[in-house]
Amino acid sequence: MSSPIFHMLAGAPAPVAPYSHAVEADGWVFVTGQLASGDDPTAPLPEGIEAETEKTMENLRFVLAGLGLGFENVVQARVFLTHFKEDYAAMNAVYARYFPGDARPARTCIGVTGLVCDARVEIDMIARRP
Repeated sequence: MSSPIFHMLAGAPAPVAPYSHAVEADGWVFVTGQLASGDDPTAPLPEGIEAETEKTMENLRFVLAGLGLGFENVVQARVFLTHFKEDYAAMNAVYARYFPGDARPARTCIGVTGLVCDARVEIDMIARRP
């Protein structure tokens, strides 16, 4: 196994804890869970689960693109929701727009009691280099 590469990307959302935006080893890219935050992690998040999911997915797109990857390279995703029953369908509607119906990654969606920044959704991903 090669040594891991720890990626911190200029312009990506500011970390809210001590982590790398992504870590890569042997062609596998582990993207840290993203929120709907931006440069200022103390700024309010977008209103509503649709807007929050959209911004979260765009943050993931930014990190992937910074590594020369896209959603087509994602093999697995995990979604964490603080209001599972209330937000599941609306989050799925936004999430589904980012993946063609015949090329969706494996996914787990979990209801949790809380997320940093009072976020309602957090999504992390694993991608594979071609």
